[in-house]
Amino acid sequence: MFQKIVDFSCYTSVRIGTRLALNYIESPQDYIALLEQASPQIIGKANNLLIAPNAKNLCVLSKAFDYIKDLGDSLEVGAATPSGKLFSYAKRKNLGGFEILCGLPGSMGGILKMNAGLKSYEIQKVTLGILQLDSLGKLDFKGVENLGLSYRSSQIEGLIFAGIFKKQSGFRADLVEECIKMRQNQPTEPSFGSCFKNPKGDFAGRLIEAVGLKGVRFGKNKSLCFSEKHANFLVNLGDSTFEEALELIEIAKEKVQKERGIALENEVQILR
Repeated sequence: MFQKIVDFSCYTSVRIGTRLALNYIESPQDYIALLEQASPQIIGKANNLLIAPNAKNLCVLSKAFDYIKDLGDSLEVGAATPSGKLFSYAKRKNLGGFEILCGLPGSMGGILKMNAGLKSYEIQKVTLGILQLDSLGKLDFKGVENLGLSYRSSQIEGLIFAGIFKKQSGFRADLVEECIKMRQNQPTEPSFGSCFKNPKGDFAGRLIEAVGLKGVRFGKNKSLCFSEKHANFLVNLGDSTFEEALELIEIAKEKVQKERGIALENEVQILR
């Protein structure tokens, strides 16, 4: 294990943060050692995270867990593997089910943890299970039926070391095109991706727009807003702070609850 000081205003997808210590896990034993000291906060590629200036025990898997291994009838993919790498591999090998990874940022550990996807397409459709530490400190397989995967969430606790995925032939170029079209309404400025989960039968972006928050600038530098292009994307247009982002998230939740009677649930994860 080794440690680096990382500028999280550059590391996170929303480009908000300060310089903090980040621990790089190179083996299961490293993770066990961290667990004995404190509760590690795993950040992955930090694509859906808002990290506080005083956050502690931040950890990430090293490049030792960036790999794709063909197991014959399945794939073992290290949790630090970028989604784009697996997408390219699946396209090259004509493997279906990974088309949704086109343009989906992050590492595979985070994508599994959040059951990421687009509209009705989710990573769980090709997931067989994950590798995690068992009670004896050994890597063990945990089947998908035990992960509690649901819309943009899971019941996975602890660090994911790898995902095990189905191998099925038939990569669909038409589905890639469909995903690209669906993402065309997403802003390109620094953001978390979706800030809130869509409530059942409705859309978080529609609700944010309905309460008058779409495009309204917040913060000392007026550099923070819910995007004009897609109101469920909180975008950072300049030098914004953790406190400003947290305040805007709470304002949105309070206004939607008060005016529409709907409780918005964060999709962005907040680490303190």
